[in-house]
Amino acid sequence: MQDIEKLSQLEKRPAHVLLLDDEPSVLRALSRLLNHHKIQTTTFTSGEDALAAMQNQEFDVVISDMRMPNMDGLEFLTKAMSTSPDSQRMLLTGYADIEATIGAINKAKIHAYMNKPWENDHLVHAVKQAIDKYRLTKHNSILQAHVLEQNKQLNELNHSLEQLVEKRTQQIKQVLKKLEVKHKHEQHEHQATVELLYNFINANPYIDGKLASNIAKTCRLIAKHLKLNGEKIETAGMAGFLAQVGLLAMDPALYKVPTSQLTDQQKKLYYTHPATAQLMLMPAQHLNDVTEAIFHQYEKYNGEGIPKGLKHNAIPICAQILAVARDYWQYMALNQKPDDEKQLDALSHIKAFSEHLYNPRIVSALEACARQLHKRQNEQAGSMQILNSEQLQPGMILGLPVHNHQGIMLLPKGHVFTKVSIAKLKQLEHHKPTPFRLMISHRANDA
Repeated sequence: MQDIEKLSQLEKRPAHVLLLDDEPSVLRALSRLLNHHKIQTTTFTSGEDALAAMQNQEFDVVISDMRMPNMDGLEFLTKAMSTSPDSQRMLLTGYADIEATIGAINKAKIHAYMNKPWENDHLVHAVKQAIDKYRLTKHNSILQAHVLEQNKQLNELNHSLEQLVEKRTQQIKQVLKKLEVKHKHEQHEHQATVELLYNFINANPYIDGKLASNIAKTCRLIAKHLKLNGEKIETAGMAGFLAQVGLLAMDPALYKVPTSQLTDQQKKLYYTHPATAQLMLMPAQHLNDVTEAIFHQYEKYNGEGIPKGLKHNAIPICAQILAVARDYWQYMALNQKPDDEKQLDALSHIKAFSEHLYNPRIVSALEACARQLHKRQNEQAGSMQILNSEQLQPGMILGLPVHNHQGIMLLPKGHVFTKVSIAKLKQLEHHKPTPFRLMISHRANDA
């Protein structure tokens, strides 16, 4: 902002020229001529006085006579160059002193020189050129300083983001390692891991847990329609639940607004979240297929996607399914039309990119499953149901802890809901940015 203000002040400020000559009549003539062309002037008959003024004020152009007592033009302009290097320097001389003029060009790096008596139009033209050069030099200096400051801030942001990603990735890796050990002898370790990570996603106020549920349900339906085996159906569903898990390690500024509102640099960082997810999920070896689907979710069917540029069947089938389901629901989320209209719009949007972004078989499967997608039914994450507070009933058991938006645990795992605790939870929900998504294992009388 300061740099922009400097540029504005530079544009608004009238040009100001310093004139130095030991003859007052010459100074008066130069001042009249330049003032007539709306150029401010300040005159001096002493080189020492002129240099003292330059300590406190910067002039666009400095014009000096060559032959003066005490300090000649060459000495003055050389010192003026050190005092104010951006000010343009011009020399006036009444003598055919080629050697002195060459010295001024080489040593004081003067912009131009004029012989006395001067030709008015020629002198004004030369002064205006010098003013333009000064303004351009200052303009470039301000912009360069602005760019350097922006680069510094960007580097600091990138560094802090890298540190944040590393810190959060390590935290989740440690949790997964513990989970891997804890469940290595259990049959349902896939579901347990998904439930844990989904709870992380659900607790984040800027990530829509409902969106993850819808994507997961859609992935399962498409996989079933394609007649994939049970393992692939399960993998597709879990990939849908965890497609956004890499965002947990990132700055919320990258995902709390639509990607269209991000800068190019922020978009570049945002689309690294699948690679971050791959690092986070590495300790959970039993989720390798899920991790692969998440990692390749931005591949395009025509081979122009990221991260590997895979094409057609080289893209893992579950990643292809995830891409279609994810974009369908994200397009739905951004559409402000009534539900029926935005469902049709979302489907039309996906169909428009069939064979380009998406596998035509998967697009056809989505179209075939479209009616089922919007039926109201309880969602599943692994072995648990995902309910909202309005669906709670006394006797239900909480499968995973519930936290508020500040991370404070409100209810522990295993809590058996009563009318009182349900009412209290609904009351607390009013202070949360997003509704609670509750992982329910079973009823107490079913245990």
